[in-house]
Amino acid sequence: MRETAANGGGQLRNRGNSRGAVAHNFISEVQPSSGKGTGTGRRRGFARRNAGRLAAVGALLAVAAVVAWWRTRPAPVEYMTEPVTRGSIMQSIATTGTVNPVVTVQVGSYVSGVIQSLYCDYNTRVKAGQLCAKIDPRPYQLKVDEDKANLASAEAQLEKDKASLAYAQSIYDRDLSLLDRKLISEDTVDSDKSKYEQAEAQIGLDQATIAQRQATLHASQVNLGYTDIVSPVDGVVISRNIDVGQTVAASFQTPTLFLIAQDLTRMLVDTNVSESDVGEARVGQKASFTVEAFPGKTFWGEVTQVRQAPITVQNVVTYDVVVSVANPDLELLPGMTANARIVTAEHDDVLRVPLQAIRYTPGGFAGVEAGGPRTASPRTGGQRTTSTGRRSSPVHSAAAAEAPGNSRETSSGAGERVWVLRGGKPHAVPVTTGLRDNAYVEITGGALEEGDEVIVGEIGPEAGAAPAAQRRPLRF
Repeated sequence: MRETAANGGGQLRNRGNSRGAVAHNFISEVQPSSGKGTGTGRRRGFARRNAGRLAAVGALLAVAAVVAWWRTRPAPVEYMTEPVTRGSIMQSIATTGTVNPVVTVQVGSYVSGVIQSLYCDYNTRVKAGQLCAKIDPRPYQLKVDEDKANLASAEAQLEKDKASLAYAQSIYDRDLSLLDRKLISEDTVDSDKSKYEQAEAQIGLDQATIAQRQATLHASQVNLGYTDIVSPVDGVVISRNIDVGQTVAASFQTPTLFLIAQDLTRMLVDTNVSESDVGEARVGQKASFTVEAFPGKTFWGEVTQVRQAPITVQNVVTYDVVVSVANPDLELLPGMTANARIVTAEHDDVLRVPLQAIRYTPGGFAGVEAGGPRTASPRTGGQRTTSTGRRSSPVHSAAAAEAPGNSRETSSGAGERVWVLRGGKPHAVPVTTGLRDNAYVEITGGALEEGDEVIVGEIGPEAGAAPAAQRRPLRF
């Protein structure tokens, strides 16, 4: 049986050599234990082959671990710093407004008619009393002539009635003498007296009629004078709303023919200040503004009025704060839009830091407070946006562990902090702040000195900031 088994085993081994190593190992394991020398050698070959396979798998896993560490290593962070400086800080109210002349006169028409001629145009410099336009005077001249005739008729009637009065008086006097001699009756004398008194009253009526006709004539002459459109002030014509041949109707509302600015060397800026800021506006405060026509030039003025009348547009309440400004070069024109800043407070030669330094928080501290959790700053894909608008990666957790003090208040005053780069790592420095503008914040207290470098932002590669859950898995 052993020979038969050996022969059978030999045949199986020959077949295993042609079929591969797997069948050969299987035949070796099923052979009887009596073949000790041959079985032991086969088992040693199998162990050596398995050890080689395990070593290859281990090397592959080591390479995968190195690649995974390389892909998930913390991204390097580069900090942007700005020096602590001394200078001026102006706290201001930002608003917009419109440039207007100090005095603007609307020249209208009191009478209706057709424009016969024009003597003023846009930008015409005029003097008080200068003729600018003329309405056709013929209808009003006819009325004047008519009233003059009526006045002459009333005066003639007065002369006639004076003669009648004299005649009535003479008759009354004569009959009165005859009555003394008993030559006429008393009734005749009474009739003469009545006629005399009537003639005397008629004289008074004629005088009143003459006065009435004189007033009517004067009114007609005034209306005739209103056909001359004259400038009431010295100034410049900034608007003309009529042309020759146009009919002016002044029946219900006086039409505006010309708009005259009295003095363009002094201008006003009517600014719209919101109700939340108007409490800080005061008469006498400085104000600066720019206009689109001169983007590189800043104009300075002074607040002259804080008007109490509210202006409500779509439930938004604003107040008119008037800024007076000199315009000697006539650069400012009526109607220009002004972007203004009203200075409410100003400090000179103070310690200051950039505004970004107060707002900046290292990425590793974005969600941690010393006393508990805080609201994390908005992020996109594990990245943070610096003050310069560039994407940056969070700071390594080791830097977060070593930086002292994680509490911060966003309101101005005590409780704020800035970050100073020391030894390549950010360190928080508590500060007390004062005034702030759109660029700097005043430092009134804290361990900061002029020349210190404060962190205003950080820069890191975007790839290093991507979270591990979003990365592509390793493939073998």
